[in-house]
Amino acid sequence: MFGTVVVGVGIAGLARIRDLMNPMPSSPSEHLKLFGFVSRRSFGNINDAKQISLEDALRSKEIQAAFISTENRSHEETIRMFLEAGKHVLVEYPMALSAKAAHELWEMAEQKDKVLHVEHIELLTEEYKQLKKEVAGKDLVKGTLHFTGHVLDENKTGFPAFSGIARLTWLIDLFGDLTVTSATREKQKDKNYSRMTVHFQTANK
Repeated sequence: MFGTVVVGVGIAGLARIRDLMNPMPSSPSEHLKLFGFVSRRSFGNINDAKQISLEDALRSKEIQAAFISTENRSHEETIRMFLEAGKHVLVEYPMALSAKAAHELWEMAEQKDKVLHVEHIELLTEEYKQLKKEVAGKDLVKGTLHFTGHVLDENKTGFPAFSGIARLTWLIDLFGDLTVTSATREKQKDKNYSRMTVHFQTANK
């Protein structure tokens, strides 16, 4: 069995705990053992998983891998700590708030001979796979991707482009490399409203 810990208990972290506690029969998850979860908040237990301190998770010889499901801004620091402690790391997308930091983390994982895996779970859904089939072999002339959500705390999630970067990855996966041609941002603090509009161009314009 491969010992694991989940760091962060938001929507993604809770899903990780649920799936590790009740793995699909004959799936690789059956070989993973959840030793606990780490959170800044005090919970005690969640679904029979016990809360442990970050220090205990880093020191434990029984834990070989960490699943990081915290806010975007803390990903980089948390990855570094677990790699330094000699653990494999799976982190929710995006891995860091800059390409420079991401490359440094890849190099660190390589030096430590550890796996650093970034998971973009939306690209594995049936809906997305169907969308990919529909656009295969077609030329994009013009298109719009519009999505909404509640206003996020930029201190935790980073600049708004990072709040939506998972969706932008759809476009790159579907249509190849993109170039930003313009970007604007509108904010209405009194209405707690923020909107970012970005225009991209494909490689063939």
